[in-house]
Amino acid sequence: MKRTEQLIQDLPDPDEARRFLGQLAENHPSEHIKLLKNEGLLSDVLTLVSFSPLLAVTLLQNPGYFWWLNRKRLEDGVRGKDELLESLARFTLTNSQLEPQVLFARFRRRELVRIYLRDIRGLATIAEITEEISNLADAILESALAHARREMDNRFGLPQETDDKGRAVSSRFCIAGLGKLGSKELNYSSDIDLLFLYSDEGETSGIGSRDAVTNREYFIKLAEYTSQLIGRQTGEGAAYRVDLRLRPHGSLGALALSVGDTVRYFRGEARAWERQVLIRSRGCAGDIELFKLFFNEVEGLIFSKSETVETALANVRRSKEKIDLENLNRRGFDVKLGRGGIREIEFLAQALQLAYGGYDRWLRIPHTLISLSRLADRKHLSDGELTELSDAYKFLRRTEHVLQMENGVQTHTIPEESEKRLVVARRVMYARGGDFDGDLETHTDNVNRIFSRVFGAESVVTGSVKIGSANAAKNTFSAGSDPIRAVSPHFADMIASHPDFPSDLCDGGAEFTEPDYESEMMSAALFGVSAFENASRESFSADKEPSKIPSSAFGQSLSAMRQAWTRLQLGIVVADIFDKITIREAKRLQTKLAEASVAAALRVVSGELARLTGAAGGHDVSIPLDLAVLALGKLGSRGLDYDSDLDLVIVYFDPKEPIAGLTPSEFYSRAVELFSTTLSSMTRDGNLYRVDLRLRPFGSKGLSAMSIDAFLAYMADTAAIWEMLAFVKLRAVGGDSSLGFTVENETRRLVHQRAAALDPDSLQEETKRVRLALQNERGKPLRSGEIDIKYGSGGMLDIYFAVRYLQLRDNVPDGANDSSTPFVLARLSEKYGHTLSGGSTLPALRPLIDGYEFLSTLDHNLRLTIGRTTRIPLANDAALKTIATRMKLPSTADLLESLTLHRLQIRSAFDAILSE
Repeated sequence: MKRTEQLIQDLPDPDEARRFLGQLAENHPSEHIKLLKNEGLLSDVLTLVSFSPLLAVTLLQNPGYFWWLNRKRLEDGVRGKDELLESLARFTLTNSQLEPQVLFARFRRRELVRIYLRDIRGLATIAEITEEISNLADAILESALAHARREMDNRFGLPQETDDKGRAVSSRFCIAGLGKLGSKELNYSSDIDLLFLYSDEGETSGIGSRDAVTNREYFIKLAEYTSQLIGRQTGEGAAYRVDLRLRPHGSLGALALSVGDTVRYFRGEARAWERQVLIRSRGCAGDIELFKLFFNEVEGLIFSKSETVETALANVRRSKEKIDLENLNRRGFDVKLGRGGIREIEFLAQALQLAYGGYDRWLRIPHTLISLSRLADRKHLSDGELTELSDAYKFLRRTEHVLQMENGVQTHTIPEESEKRLVVARRVMYARGGDFDGDLETHTDNVNRIFSRVFGAESVVTGSVKIGSANAAKNTFSAGSDPIRAVSPHFADMIASHPDFPSDLCDGGAEFTEPDYESEMMSAALFGVSAFENASRESFSADKEPSKIPSSAFGQSLSAMRQAWTRLQLGIVVADIFDKITIREAKRLQTKLAEASVAAALRVVSGELARLTGAAGGHDVSIPLDLAVLALGKLGSRGLDYDSDLDLVIVYFDPKEPIAGLTPSEFYSRAVELFSTTLSSMTRDGNLYRVDLRLRPFGSKGLSAMSIDAFLAYMADTAAIWEMLAFVKLRAVGGDSSLGFTVENETRRLVHQRAAALDPDSLQEETKRVRLALQNERGKPLRSGEIDIKYGSGGMLDIYFAVRYLQLRDNVPDGANDSSTPFVLARLSEKYGHTLSGGSTLPALRPLIDGYEFLSTLDHNLRLTIGRTTRIPLANDAALKTIATRMKLPSTADLLESLTLHRLQIRSAFDAILSE
């Protein structure tokens, strides 16, 4: 296969990439040849055009952009307004023949090529991307204003006003951004909502081609001309769609007003929603200090101390209800205005800012994500709600970006047509993995639930089958003051939403008794299977095709499994919070629950495959699955923790003959798809785990399931060093146990055999390279002082990579029944004669032993207290205090000091081991 085709085949829309290359070869053959010779640039260009036919057209029209992009594509950091103004000035010099409207539109389109590539590649966060898009708008506004100002000054002379001492001074002018531009969260295809302000009344000097005019007339003409420069349509479109309807008096009002008149309007005439708009406002171009003077005058009106919580929430709720009515009959799901969409997140944040910002200036911040964080810090949102809202906002904005950058259209609606929706899903989940529809449902449900909680709306609760003890008491513990909520608001909310959870566990009074996880989960799985057996018997007696039987049983099994799993998981949580079990026991129990869930999921899959393939008959409504589920990562090392992914590889015994009319490859690919759905898909009862299959041979390009022979051949001949470092922890966790143990043992033998044959320097260099690459990709602080305890320097990955390197270098395999990091560190210590430091051949293990104990305890308590994160929540003092207390540390300062010390020692040990 040609290398170019390899680059194309895994793209979200490979046909679009092929079409682009064909058009480039036809229209620009020399550029086509040059591009094919630069594989890195070629990959980026093909990825871009696969995401955006709009940018494909841009690049075809301007093939010189390839080489500009080649210089810019590896740059880091957000480009600020001043830097973009410099770029625009250079662009103007080389395109001086263009009309300003065309020049601004072309410059914006060129910069979007660079920004969107960073977005697709995950080189910047959503917050950074929207900030840079906003900075681009600021720069173009600033340049357009300067151009318009020169024109107006040449016509009418300089605008002037009289100061307090009666002297003539130059008048000042500012363009304020509202909405997403005001909060620096602009979309790729957003309108820009503008407000034009000037300092005071007066008149121009009259030194120009025309007579003097009033300041009012001058600044209205200035606002009109500036708007035309960036908003007037040309043959290449406009730079931006300009929306001026949010100015005082709306479309009937003057385009520009003095600061005094604008302040008087907001004091006397503005409605509540108009004041709400100013939450997200800032000076974008012109005299920024003038905007600050204006905002100081109206800030007390926006965030009023006389505003009651009830009134603030009611006003915002009315605005949202009006939007809902206007969009009642819209087809398709709107990620902005739909249920659980972006607007609900924005309005939720703004409502709480209005409700509490009168007395708390710290809450007065335009940016949505920052405002959510500060609201959580003040306990107006729980930490769990903050995580859910932030994750949903990022997911929905990413989806919005994909929708808008397809053709440069301001759309927020996910297409209903299956093929178009599939392309959107591929683009959104590209390089990230996951289930688009499931994630969309999860995030919007979370947002709407929190929105309903804040605004006091009734939540719609659908019926579901309850699995559990028949005499389970209704949970009535106090949701506001219980000890569980004090430690973990996230899990407290889960308990409160499950009235079948035993109430005697909620106060820590009951002793923890380990359940039979496999029996409980299998009973839940068989709940739906039993329903299917009854339905299938009726269907067969009526001579109906099994594949036509409605799959209600599958849904019932999923629902029952999720309810059983939640009850069992919460039992571990409560025992953990009340110190009934140790951290090691909590991980052991979660590992057992995951293994039980895998077994139950396989039982459900065998029944569903029987239905789908028409193989069900008589009383046997399942198909044998000759496969093994193998685990890596935390599950592989028996250290699963709260909200961990399941890193899995699935292999099967190849019968060399069809199964239920399908080739073995087709059959087991379908089985794995159903298996992943059973464990990870989101239903109204939640989900169990995120299943990650990306570590399988050949990664995303490989089959979701491999025959055992193909898998072992890959491990023997093809697996790279980084894969050997991962597969050293491979463990059978489900399916046919004899198959699983055979593959586990043989893989371990092959990995260690191949490692022994490697050049030691190659093993060392590759281990260090992969570790540091992960640090650069995932461990960079998003803001000053931020600490990542997994990916950052001195984090958990330093320990994992050092330990696995030593295992491979010195042939120290995992134990038959214990593959945990502490066990392996103990085995390494024993091998090295209990020497914990010294010499160039004996690694310094003590920092790794102590560091792992500290970091794993910290990681566990982070997951318990605020949810899944690898970054220390420095702004969340309450959570840090809770974690410090649970770790038996006197204060958060001691926690952070200990963390710093361990990280330094871990990195030092890592460097020593990887440089021997």
